[in-house]
Amino acid sequence: MRADEKYVRFDWAIKRMLRDKSNFGVLEGFISVFTGEIVKIDCLLESEGNQEYSDDKFNRVDIKARNSNGEIIIVEVQLSREVHYLERIIYGTAKAITEQLCLGSAYDGIKKVVSISVVYFDLGKGSD
Repeated sequence: MRADEKYVRFDWAIKRMLRDKSNFGVLEGFISVFTGEIVKIDCLLESEGNQEYSDDKFNRVDIKARNSNGEIIIVEVQLSREVHYLERIIYGTAKAITEQLCLGSAYDGIKKVVSISVVYFDLGKGSD
């Protein structure tokens, strides 16, 4: 944002508001509308993906939460068009799934991951 702009951008405001524990009720309502089920947030999780090696792909999401069922919910608010946005979302969701696995653990212990994106541009337009 330029120094002479006096406006608060929606994406900045929504991320800041939804990350505040005192606003978990707002976050729960926001996610409940998208998922069609009542959601109770237990905690916010680290929003930066772990890099096991220095050449691993970096991943950061706006909000990553765990609900009362142990499911992981990722919320992204994206204002500007990003050419590879869908690929980035798929990567972030896959990373949240694979981070649940440890060596020797059973696959049936994997909890559902829900990814919600609020974007200000058309997805899937063009030849990409």
